[in-house]
Amino acid sequence: MTTDVTHETQDAQDTPELSGTPTANPALLDWVRRTARLTQPDRVVWCDGSQEEFDRLTARMVATGTLIPLNPSKRPGSFLARSAPGDVARVEHRTFIASRRREDAGPTNNWREPDALREELDGVFTGSMRGRTMYVVPFSMGPVGGPLSLLGVQVTDSPYAVVSMRTMTRMGNEALAAITEGTAWVPGVHSVGMPLVDDLGRTRPDVAWPCNDLKHVAHFPETREIWSFGSGYGGNALLGKKCLALRIASAVAREEGWLAEHMLLVKVTSPQQRVFHLAAAFPSACGKTNLAMMRPALPGWRVETIGDDIAWMRPGPDGRLRAINPEAGFFGVAPGTGWSTNPTAMEMLREDVIFTNVALTDDGDVWWEGMTEEAPAHLTDWRGNPWTPDSPTPAAHPNARFTVAAARCPSLAAEFDDPEGVPVDAILFGGRRRTTAPLVAQAGDWSQGVFAGASISSERTAAAEGAVGELRHDPFAMLPFTGYHVGDHLSHWLSMRDRVEHLPAVFSVNWFRRGEDGRFLWPGFGENARVLEWICGRLEGTAAARHTPAGLVPAPGALDVDGLDVSPADLAELLSVDAAAWLAEADQLERFFAPFGAKLPAEVRDHLALLRYRLDPPTGGDLSV
Repeated sequence: MTTDVTHETQDAQDTPELSGTPTANPALLDWVRRTARLTQPDRVVWCDGSQEEFDRLTARMVATGTLIPLNPSKRPGSFLARSAPGDVARVEHRTFIASRRREDAGPTNNWREPDALREELDGVFTGSMRGRTMYVVPFSMGPVGGPLSLLGVQVTDSPYAVVSMRTMTRMGNEALAAITEGTAWVPGVHSVGMPLVDDLGRTRPDVAWPCNDLKHVAHFPETREIWSFGSGYGGNALLGKKCLALRIASAVAREEGWLAEHMLLVKVTSPQQRVFHLAAAFPSACGKTNLAMMRPALPGWRVETIGDDIAWMRPGPDGRLRAINPEAGFFGVAPGTGWSTNPTAMEMLREDVIFTNVALTDDGDVWWEGMTEEAPAHLTDWRGNPWTPDSPTPAAHPNARFTVAAARCPSLAAEFDDPEGVPVDAILFGGRRRTTAPLVAQAGDWSQGVFAGASISSERTAAAEGAVGELRHDPFAMLPFTGYHVGDHLSHWLSMRDRVEHLPAVFSVNWFRRGEDGRFLWPGFGENARVLEWICGRLEGTAAARHTPAGLVPAPGALDVDGLDVSPADLAELLSVDAAAWLAEADQLERFFAPFGAKLPAEVRDHLALLRYRLDPPTGGDLSV
């Protein structure tokens, strides 16, 4: 039962009392009390995660225009939200790491001095919830009580954030009960930054998507806390996701000797019923969800989903790296997801989904670019305006999203809820590259694998700031998400060989290579199972490989292309390592690594030098890996 503590505000300094709360944890109660005193909401609601609570909040948001209920015969239990046009993606330039020392944040993070940032946050959060409800959202990342899980509590004035957190985390009474006195938990404060009562007591009307033009997404890794102001959009407002599960958790993982990574996690079963667990790091919009929910085109192979975005990997008692997906749902990019590209995801989205910034059909369903081959003749676009195929702007925002419970995924693995995690057999790194990077290559050892992860580059996506298509170096696909110096992150990866007896094999993949005529050389999607077959064969010692300066690639005949429209010339190009292109790549990497300074591990420098040597050896030089 939700505990609803109401207080009618008499003046701007009054705050609700916290009598009758569902916890006796003094640290938690004190934190909630202090946050309410700062933000000055009209009332405080402790969320229990129940269906009744979800139904009540969604009904309230329908009444206020935040949610549009979709046609129940076409999309039962589902809603559409339209954000403010200025609140559609992560705000990386306003995302801060407030470590005590600037050098601990590193060159890829926006550093702020903690005391100065706290003073600024106190200013914007003072009275930020006047006229609104402050929801207290207890949650667990990973199964509640699991050895690989972490607990958190988010306070927020956004009911949209509450219902989304219910989908994306194990949220509610069970998580709250686990936060006993002395238990570690991560506090997160979130406000859309649009109070309905000003400091003089004057009221203003609410809007369907409240948000502030000024935005902060602030992380304090040493004290393990998160403050987010001004945005109601997913990654900025759902503090369990990128904020806790990556930026804070990566700092915790470094201290405790494990890895919190931007990785999908799948279970792959061969026709011989051999099981392999693969983790894969791709930048956003580079095919993570398609791989996580792949329907293999090869007969007898099966891919089951454990996670599509985040993996926490800890050394296990069996000497292997064991991983969980700490999330309970999927927060995916809608555009590009369609029946021809990811039918599993499309089935998952049949019911009980919150869509954000997609288009609305005339019969009350949703549509986005890539969903079907042909666009409907008429739609209402993500801004609420009429749209036709002749309109100059997309119907759905390029970063439009869906939020759905993992239980809705038809390919979900039984191990999804295993608190002990699954043993990781291989780690894949990849990006969206038109040239240079081969279809698949295996690192010779863990050290070279770390170099491969450090060298990930991809074309920019709609979820990140910058020109779409511009090449962006993105070590471990963690550039926006590492909560400490990226050079220390590379060193931490290297140190795992001292903690894990049986390390995963490491591979690089690139499904997106094109020929000189601009066409894709590899069919992708379900045919990527052929690459997974070779990878699993390498794990078993049965698949042949040949040496290249960039790693081990399939030997002639080792990659099954029977029945594919891939010519021998195309296959040769897919697996080629062009020396001139790779030497230029090495130059780019050296420039990218330069700001890391002394924090760049010597082994990474050595691998860069070795790559150059293999690409352009002296007479008689050794090209082997």
